[in-house]
Amino acid sequence: MEKEKTLAIIKELSEAPGISGFEDAVLDVIRHHGEGFGEWKEDSMRNLCLCRPGRKEGRPVMMFDAHSDEVGFMVRAIRFNGTLDFVALGGWAPYNIPAHKVFVRNEKGQWVPGVITVKPPQNLSEAEQKFTPDISSMVIDVGARSDRELREEYHIALAAPVVPAVPFEYSAGHDVMMGKAFDNRLGCAAIISTLRELAKDDLPLNITASFAAQEEVGLRGATVTAQTIKPDIAIAFEGAPADDTVQEPHLIQTALKKGPMLRHIDSRMITNPRFQRFALETARNKNIPVQEAIRTGGATDGGVIHLEGRAVPTIVIGVPVRYIHTHYSIASYSDFENSVRLACEVVRRLDEKIISGF
Repeated sequence: MEKEKTLAIIKELSEAPGISGFEDAVLDVIRHHGEGFGEWKEDSMRNLCLCRPGRKEGRPVMMFDAHSDEVGFMVRAIRFNGTLDFVALGGWAPYNIPAHKVFVRNEKGQWVPGVITVKPPQNLSEAEQKFTPDISSMVIDVGARSDRELREEYHIALAAPVVPAVPFEYSAGHDVMMGKAFDNRLGCAAIISTLRELAKDDLPLNITASFAAQEEVGLRGATVTAQTIKPDIAIAFEGAPADDTVQEPHLIQTALKKGPMLRHIDSRMITNPRFQRFALETARNKNIPVQEAIRTGGATDGGVIHLEGRAVPTIVIGVPVRYIHTHYSIASYSDFENSVRLACEVVRRLDEKIISGF
């Protein structure tokens, strides 16, 4: 893999604004960097699919999936003082939301900087100081003084999308990436890198890559793409929640710099055990570090993909990411690289007979 080129793609994807339902800018980046890898197809939901060239009738269909949206917010109401009420899109812990910079898209398509605020300590009653504020007590302040100024000068209206304002950074000395939306822009970048690595391989599979919309609000995009692609087998690429800073040592299953995470179960899928064993054996045979996880919550697009048609063997290759669903995420490039390596080696070993055994 070309590391510098790949990091540049990850940076573009991370910094692109794209909450659920508003993924357009992300798809522009994907189209640009996926050019030449096949034929594009897009639906009205903004699900984007890329069909790898060289397709032949009768071959098993391999689906690559990654969702293109990120968690964010939407303007719910405009207050008389010029601040904005908002709702969350995707799963947020309220205590992670305040005191962070965001961008609000106005009616001219411009991204206006603002700050998520709560009542300052000096104005809190003794009772209020004991409670964590909920979203209904927060506002976004872009600097306007009235609702009229907000509408006429800032051109901000109801339903405006709001995204975290976080630049991407990479520390080469520590192999650490920091930025927003690693869930799941790392998965999108992994698909592009996997297609690039496999570009010259003559494979007995028809591969369609899907960049699905609206995963963060209920796996909605993948529900459509799975029905459209009708895969025989699938790999979902994800930014997986790392637990190495929040769990007891014996429960850590997704740590930075220990390789991709393959989950056996989550709230929406029991991973096909035969495909899972195949992937784990491939990792061991190719000396690719890998982690196994038992998830008690959370879900991926695999939850709907594996239920399509007569059932689709599906695995999730997750890049460990600390602090997903916050403004700032931390991940390691080596884990990303090993996720791509694993996907490539799994695909190279698959054929119709092996898939039928799953």
